[in-house]
Amino acid sequence: MSWINRFFGQKEKSGAVAKQRLQMVLIHDRSDVSPGVLDQIKDDIIEVIAKRLAIDTEHVEVNLTQEGRESCLVAEIPLIANGRSRT
Repeated sequence: MSWINRFFGQKEKSGAVAKQRLQMVLIHDRSDVSPGVLDQIKDDIIEVIAKRLAIDTEHVEVNLTQEGRESCLVAEIPLIANGRSRT
């Protein structure tokens, strides 16, 4: 939901931001994926997707999320309107 708030210009409260950051730190620790590795994964995803779709590379977000004992890698990749497939 935070991306919706950012889209409409609503700001998150500092307590919520701190909680979200702490959750991200815990997820990274539990999954044994360092922020540096996550940045490399993000760069690789951008490189592969950009070969086929017009994307906004400046606003790609890659995060780890956790539900219960399951960790998920989530990528938000904004497409450029009227972008053509690059095949």
